[in-house]
Amino acid sequence: MYEPIRTKSVHTMAGTAPSDFPHRSREEELDIQLAGHLAALLAVTDEIRALAPSADLDTAAERLAAQVARLRGGVPPVRAAATDEPHIAALHQRAHALAGRALVVAASRADTAAAILAAERMDAHVSAAEPRELASH
Repeated sequence: MYEPIRTKSVHTMAGTAPSDFPHRSREEELDIQLAGHLAALLAVTDEIRALAPSADLDTAAERLAAQVARLRGGVPPVRAAATDEPHIAALHQRAHALAGRALVVAASRADTAAAILAAERMDAHVSAAEPRELASH
């Protein structure tokens, strides 16, 4: 029914074999992606810490930095400087979304430590982003 393709693909380069190009494994690609998500989460966490310091955020930032360094072969992440963004709730929402992305990648590569950390950060940021209800008297 179909005729086989008889010509080379336009995507192959003349004179090069597929082994001439460096390739990364799926696990290496997931490591890079997870490190990126965790580094972005660390940057937002540092911004929140500058606006509303807390021991929980300090601990989370150190744990995030340790995971990023582990995934990058010991290279520590660049830390974010404070910004003038007045909307801390928006930062918590952004951090929650980043933690969710990190959780998906960590789960797909079966990285339990990173998955637990990402899930904990999701919980922390969703509760911090919710408006506080006034206690009834």
